[in-house]
Amino acid sequence: MTTHLITGAGSGIGEAVARRLHARGDDLILLARDAGRARELAELYPGARTLVGDLANPDRLSWAFSHQQLPDRLDTLLHIAGVVDLGPVGELTTKAWRSQLDVNLVAPAELTRLLLPQLRVSQGHVVFVNSGAGLRANPDWAAYAASKHGLKALADALRAEERPHGVRVTSVYPGRTASPMQAKVHQQEGREYDTSGLMDPDSVATAVLTAVDLPRDAEIQDLTVRPGPAPRPRTLPG
Repeated sequence: MTTHLITGAGSGIGEAVARRLHARGDDLILLARDAGRARELAELYPGARTLVGDLANPDRLSWAFSHQQLPDRLDTLLHIAGVVDLGPVGELTTKAWRSQLDVNLVAPAELTRLLLPQLRVSQGHVVFVNSGAGLRANPDWAAYAASKHGLKALADALRAEERPHGVRVTSVYPGRTASPMQAKVHQQEGREYDTSGLMDPDSVATAVLTAVDLPRDAEIQDLTVRPGPAPRPRTLPG
């Protein structure tokens, strides 16, 4: 059975990916920030295992895992969790910088480090769900974009380092997707949350699973996913 460890499985893209993998019978290990959240995820995905570790405190991940049972092998590590806090550089606090860098960059690096032995055993796959902000930084997005640009660098370096071990590495760069995070972005931008023109999380999940399910003789390294053109109105027969 294929085993996947997923961060961010409780909502948005992470929820869509976890639901699809769970529905097809794959073995899931879901990272939760605390025991309460672990119980909620276990109820959402019967049969899935949980692992408790707070991405907001990456320095404690190693300690947290030392008190839990890690898998002997891991086929896929899916980094999907993330946080966003917008603001111009002249107003962003060090707390805003550190929180986004910790969750979006340092924690994925540490989580990958801790699980590399299991990934090497299975010649597994690391998937980083990045962002369009990981390719281009816009006004008010400095801290978030910096964390995601760093995540791209992490993925690129990891891919080169782990190729001799047979580990594949993919970065996925979705555009704006209907999710609780996007609702928060709209709020911070002072706009009413409107899902028109946004991608459905399931559409991004399809792209992620395409990379995961690709035969072993190939590797999708970078995958950009953007909202498609507005569908034309259907013309009913007269």
